[in-house]
This record gives sequence, C-alpha cells and structure tokens, in this order.
Amino acid sequence: MKKILVTMTSMHIGGAERSLIGLLSAIDYTKYEVDLLLYRHEGEFLPFLPKKVRLLPYLPQYDTLDRPIVQLLRSKRFLFGLARLFAKVKTRLYCKTHHIEKTVWVALQNNTRCVLPLLPKIKGEYDLAIGFLGIHDILIKKVTAKVKLGWIHTDYSKLSPNPKMDRQVYGRLDYIVNVSQECTNIFLKQYPQYKMKAVTVENILSPEFIREQAAMEDVSAELDSKDGCKTICSVGRFTSEKNFDNVPAICKLLLKKGCKVRWYIIGYGTDEQLIKEKISQFGMEGHVILLGKKTNPYPYIKHCDLYAQPSRAEGKAVTVREAQILGRPVAVTAFSTAKSQLNDGHDGVIVPMDNEGCAQALGRLLCDTRRMQALSDNCAHTDYSNRSELEKIYRLAGFLP
Repeated sequence: MKKILVTMTSMHIGGAERSLIGLLSAIDYTKYEVDLLLYRHEGEFLPFLPKKVRLLPYLPQYDTLDRPIVQLLRSKRFLFGLARLFAKVKTRLYCKTHHIEKTVWVALQNNTRCVLPLLPKIKGEYDLAIGFLGIHDILIKKVTAKVKLGWIHTDYSKLSPNPKMDRQVYGRLDYIVNVSQECTNIFLKQYPQYKMKAVTVENILSPEFIREQAAMEDVSAELDSKDGCKTICSVGRFTSEKNFDNVPAICKLLLKKGCKVRWYIIGYGTDEQLIKEKISQFGMEGHVILLGKKTNPYPYIKHCDLYAQPSRAEGKAVTVREAQILGRPVAVTAFSTAKSQLNDGHDGVIVPMDNEGCAQALGRLLCDTRRMQALSDNCAHTDYSNRSELEKIYRLAGFLP
C-alpha cells in the first residue's frame, strides 16, 4: 500500500482547510495510507477530517512557528523565541533594504528558515509528501519521500517574496502545484525556470458533504428579508485581500440606486475593526451585518439571494465553488484570476472592481429575476466536485501510468 504524508498548519476555518478536507475525503483508502502532520492540533474543522486519516502525534516544536515571540521567550522553548526574534529582524532588514512594506510571505519565509534547525525530522518514509499550505522548507528538509508536492493557494504576484529563498525551495520540489491555470501562469511569469514542474490541480470538493451541512440548520430568521431586501452573503477572512472594507460603500451605492439589500459577511480576522468603522462611516449598520466566525457557513450561503466575492485578489476562492454547488447565483470582482472561478454569464458574473461599477453591476443582477434564476439553474446542473483532479496527483506521484 502506498504511503502519503500531508503537512498543514492547523484546521482553523479557511478555504485551504476546506479544500484539504475535500482532498482527504476523495482519496481511495483501500490503496493508500494517509498521514496528516498538523503543526498545531487546533481548528474548528478538526472533527471533519476523514476517520481513515492518521493524525500524527502533536510535535510542540512545530507549534512555535507562529506563536507570540514573548510567549516563547518566557517558556522552556526560549531558543525558538530567539530564532523567531532573529527572523523578525531579518524580515525588517530585507524589507527596508528592498524598499518594500513588510509582507506576510517574507515573514513566513524567515520564520520557517530560522526555526527549521530546531525542528525534529518527521519519522517514516513516504511515497508522496504534500505540503498543503505555506512555506515548504519543512517538506524539503524534514520529510523523506520519493515525490514532494508543494501547494500554492494564492495569486503569486501579490506576495512580494524573497526570490532567492523561494528558488532554494522550489528548485528542490518535484512539483509546484497551483489551484488554477491562471495562478500557474502568474507563478511562471515570476519563475519561468520551473515550467516543467509547475502544474495545476484545482480544489477537490465533496458536493455531498456541502449539501448535508447546508441542510443542518434553518437560518431564514437570521438572514432577514421580510422587508423586501435582497440578501447577499460573503465568506472569508477579514483581510485586505478580501476587500470587505469596501462593502459598506458598495452597499450604500446600491441603496442609492434603489436596490434594497442587506449584505451578510461571515468570517474573522485582523480587518474586523476597520470593517466596523466603515460600516459606521457609511451608516450601514442595518444593511452590512458581520455574522462572525461560523464553522458551518453553508446554510447561510444556501439561503441568500446572491453569493458575492468582492476580493482584491484570490488564488481560487473555495467559497465561490461551494456557493455554486448549492445552486446560488455568484458574483465576483474582476481580480486577476476571476475567470478561473466561473464561466462569466453562465454560472456567475464578473463585476468591476471599483465601488461604483461593482454596485451598478450587482444592482442590475439583483433586479433581473430571470437572469438570477438562469445562473442558479446552470450551477445546479454542473458537476463541481473536480474528483478527476485527484488522478493528476496520483500520476504526479507515479501511482498511475
């Protein structure tokens, strides 16, 4: 039986985590043994891991990669705290020298590289090892496997990485996996030398699981539309990339255009206070509602009139595909990879990125009942599971001819 290892940071709520559950649920466990290494045994999605996946024992050293530095310095793992402190200095110096703002990717690169010598090697030998999220130095240095795949879940042009550190990792991976062809193309613009190892494997989802979850709760009372308001739902982390801070302005423009709407946002993150300030600034307290973190967002997606992804940047938003699986009309902004999300005009629409254009396009869509129904019908008659993508992984690993 072939052995597969998957590494992941945690199972907190997020698109990559949902995508991982889809992948793990689709694997044939009569042919493959799967071990999962979680750096932190945390997250609302832990109960959804397939029972046949073997969760490897917790390794506290791996837990130090994103714990507060002060906490580490005051604990028995103070050496890890010193390594993280050194990484922080390296990140500041690199960003200052290259005249760029501090980026999450550069910080992750330095954190991983500086902590790496202190991390124990993962026991065992594998036929395939998959680094599913983040920086893949650990996959290179701490895992023994015949084939190593490193996943990229985002638009690489938005990351501002340290290219030298990137090349040291990507040059040693067997394959670099992007979640859409557009993401692969963007990656290759930055690193054309990896053309032979850059591949596209789209997110693998379980329609059965999503529909079961959507039926578990009645949220009609929570998503109030008694006053004739159309309901929009969005799901994602509260970060700049998701652009939720512009939703209050867009919502106000919709109301000015005579489109009665209430926009519900599910998620959490660092931009929560900014979004609340924007809601207050535009007087949208009754029209833009933050629902917070939801382990099961599917009943909300199923019940809304329109699912919207107003992002500034995306790799491939899992929530868009989930909304389509639930037969919802979908609108996404014109971020660089938007065309990989949907067939524009068939199972969703791409709307302008600017607030005025976005509001105008959303207003037209919401008022066009026949168009909304056509989008919904087209979604309902399309297979979005992408289970055939799993065969790509098997072939990359040499499991299939």
